[in-house]
Amino acid sequence: MPVSTARISTIPPEVSFVDALADGLLQRFAEPMELSGATLLLPTRRAVRSLQEAFLRRSGGRSLLLPRMMPLGDLDPEEILLSEEDGLSDAKAFDLPPALPGLSRQLMLARLVQAWRRQRTPEGAALGGSSQDVAAVELAAELARFFDQVQTEGLDFAGLDRLVEGDLAAHWEETLDFLRLVTEHWPQIEAAEGCIGPAERRRRLHEQRIALWRKRPPETPVIAAGSTGSIPSTADLLAAIAELPRGEIVLPGLDRDCSDEVWSWIGQDPAHPQYGLARLLERLEIPRSAVGVWPAGEVASDASQRRRLVAQALLPAQTTQLWQPDAPRESTPDASGLRACLNAVKRLSCRSPGEEALAIALLLRQALETPEKTAALVTPDRDLARRVAAELRRWNIDIDDSAGQPLALTPPGQFLRLTAAMLEEDCAPLPLLAALKHPLARGGQPPGRFREILRRLERAVLRGPRPAPGFEGLHAALRQSGLDEAERAALEEWLNDLAAAFRPCGELRRNGGSLSELLEAHLGFAEYLAGTDEEAGAAALWAGEAGEAAADFVAELREAAGRSPEVGPGDYPALLDSLMSGRVVRPRHGRHPRLAILGPLEARLLHRDLLILGGLNEGTWPAESEPGPWLSRPMRRDFGLPPLERRIGLSAHDFAQAFCAPEVVLSRSTRVEGSPTVPSRWLLRLEACLESHGDAEAIEDISPRLQRWTEEIDRPAEVRACAAPAPRPPLEARPKRLSVTRVETWLRDPYALYAREILGLRPLDPLDADPSLAERGTLIHRILERFVCKWPRELPADPAAELLAIGEEEFADLRAWPGLYAFWMPRFRRIAQWVGAAEARRRAELGDGRILAEVQGRLELPGGFQLTAKADRIECRATRGLALLDYKTGTLPSKKAVHSGLAPQLPLEAAIARAGGFEEVPADSVEALVFWRLSGDEAAGTEADIAPPKEESLDDLARQALEGLERLVRAFEDPETAYHARPRPAYALAYNDYSHLARLKEWAATSTGDA
Repeated sequence: MPVSTARISTIPPEVSFVDALADGLLQRFAEPMELSGATLLLPTRRAVRSLQEAFLRRSGGRSLLLPRMMPLGDLDPEEILLSEEDGLSDAKAFDLPPALPGLSRQLMLARLVQAWRRQRTPEGAALGGSSQDVAAVELAAELARFFDQVQTEGLDFAGLDRLVEGDLAAHWEETLDFLRLVTEHWPQIEAAEGCIGPAERRRRLHEQRIALWRKRPPETPVIAAGSTGSIPSTADLLAAIAELPRGEIVLPGLDRDCSDEVWSWIGQDPAHPQYGLARLLERLEIPRSAVGVWPAGEVASDASQRRRLVAQALLPAQTTQLWQPDAPRESTPDASGLRACLNAVKRLSCRSPGEEALAIALLLRQALETPEKTAALVTPDRDLARRVAAELRRWNIDIDDSAGQPLALTPPGQFLRLTAAMLEEDCAPLPLLAALKHPLARGGQPPGRFREILRRLERAVLRGPRPAPGFEGLHAALRQSGLDEAERAALEEWLNDLAAAFRPCGELRRNGGSLSELLEAHLGFAEYLAGTDEEAGAAALWAGEAGEAAADFVAELREAAGRSPEVGPGDYPALLDSLMSGRVVRPRHGRHPRLAILGPLEARLLHRDLLILGGLNEGTWPAESEPGPWLSRPMRRDFGLPPLERRIGLSAHDFAQAFCAPEVVLSRSTRVEGSPTVPSRWLLRLEACLESHGDAEAIEDISPRLQRWTEEIDRPAEVRACAAPAPRPPLEARPKRLSVTRVETWLRDPYALYAREILGLRPLDPLDADPSLAERGTLIHRILERFVCKWPRELPADPAAELLAIGEEEFADLRAWPGLYAFWMPRFRRIAQWVGAAEARRRAELGDGRILAEVQGRLELPGGFQLTAKADRIECRATRGLALLDYKTGTLPSKKAVHSGLAPQLPLEAAIARAGGFEEVPADSVEALVFWRLSGDEAAGTEADIAPPKEESLDDLARQALEGLERLVRAFEDPETAYHARPRPAYALAYNDYSHLARLKEWAATSTGDA
């Protein structure tokens, strides 16, 4: 028998649902006690809060006894219908087992997935701690969602056997075998735990509530409002409410205008926004014509025109012939009213998600200029929501996002993830500093002192090549750092405290352990690290809304950890990320009274003066409909699961409801990550529908205006070109002493010399530096120095072997930096062979002479300027004068650069040698200038002999270099001579650590930089 239709009504989408509902209830229940006796069932807790706020607005601040308001739970699987006065709906009174906690269920299912995988691939059983184990945990989350879908629909897993009869691919056969195995044993596993699934518990709770109401109907009003009955047990509950003596159902946005023919097609199209309501009315056996309008839901006819337009635009595909100009349009606006009903609807197309977020933030900020005007962004795109919230902070606006903030992105969540990564990477520089520089890291000390010591450790040990793993590697690197004893002792003491707290984590990483042991060790270290000298780490880490959410997650994970599958220490951070995904932190109170970010679900039941529908791209809104890893689309259909298009229908209903707000902006970005996007199907349908009406431009495009705003907002009122830097320090601050290696910098980029020698700035090595870039020449120079000092005249029998022996001793000190050792040692072996052969050749030309290494030299210039040098190698040959050699592990200067004076190192060293400026080397002419490039690659080494230009000698080259230096010295003795940055761009330094300091990119494009 059909239920009574007198108590079923709808609120049109152009009316704010919760406000109309509150108005109607206040009209119906004039007496306060009558209102307080009613029971309202709403879809979610968010809807309950929204209705409470609507009552507050309608009461004008008067005190009200509100009705009992509770969530139905049909749209939020974690909501459970709460108790009535008699308390008989309590879970214990209903004799219902508790729901199995989410993490426990996921980890228990992961064990089944892992066991099945290893059974199917026995060779994988030996690969403990592989990433496949974490994949099993992620797959278990999908399996839990599949269980919820099946239990929500009230299906029997025995129906999986019917699917075997089809012609399936081999992998689907394997999947079905696994599902049959799991579903056969899962009920026994749940029984052993004394729990059931959350969807099953909700369904049973609804069933028992229905039975209780039929046995003893409540005498007070029971009103279910805002639900579409998309979940079968909720639809049954709505049917039971409609049968109650004082039961009533209020539907959201039922289309009462379309023809019966169109309505019949709607009931067959799961992607249509009215499909869910059509199925609900069919379940209730109620004709659509019998559904009335909620008393406070009546609106003027012009306000309903937009609703009729969007209804026509979203017609089922079989009925789009109604778009034709000659089709009857009794339920759509006529041509004259089309522009009027769309006057408050705008289009916004942006070039990127970043531009879209800024444009939306500007529209929300503009809404605040109108007193009491409210506005909201409605989007399922969480990235867009976070971008908009971040953009609004430029105006100090903290906006409420109904979806909350992911726990993984909150400070406690980030801190837990970073310390877990530090564990997994065994204190490598990047994860170590990321964890220790987090605001929550204090290490039991005052935060300022902790940061100061950490910076000292960073400069001493962590900059440059990676140290050996663990705190042992940090200690070894610290011993080799060259710090004075007091500084090293202070850092070692600080490291010892951290190492003691980290020791349980390090032992588990080396020896392995269960998830429970890893979790406890990790949490112990995190709480120690979060403490200060005045506050315990636990109090700091678990404080605030985000800290409490993190504590709840950790408590649930502690309880579930004993049910975890095997997890290797290297998988722990990925496992933590996987389990933390989906957890959100929602603020207890709204952050802004007039602005909000809403999901489509929350926006269904309330309107703001302005709704911005953001992210209207296909694949985002609506989202892609994926069948999941367990059943294909045909298999889902044969099993009895609802079509995936039903999710699109629910999204379409949310869109249609929001489209009818007082003011609407339809927003999308044309590109995401550089790739073109496809507009949402609803936008395309609206465009096609409007074109059929002969007015494709009826919706105003505000994109040009918003694009100008986004371009102008960060553009200064006036742009003044930045001049190239030209510091003129006083003469007393200018250097009076330079080495020959710094003269080239002085010539090519005086500003770089100014930054280094006058300002005293030194570049920091990068973190975790590439070994090929660190210690580029120091190590090779030191080995060759020892070799030459030991064998200044004759060579040993096997020069290469002697070089390798010295190299082994020098490389022993680099064991604290394994990457550096692994990179350079093989290269040095090749260098040793090349140098051994080159030495034999050069020693033959030495005669009775000798070779000196790393020789200090200096030369006084007129005016008191001193030129210094440290020659890598000077060959004092018996009959042919001196030969100067310089070792390079990088690129060699060209002969042209040497001849022109742009690379004057060796010619200036020759000038010092001619003047007798090198220690233990008498003045003599220089007969050879040689570069050795010792790269260690396939060529191992090359020798480049710098011959003088034609008709000149090396003495001439040395004299010219010295004269050029003297001119440079005299020029900079003038206080008006500036230290220009890149005075001649064509001859700029190939590698310059000070370009960013000179703000090169700001002025180089507008100035030649010529001094």
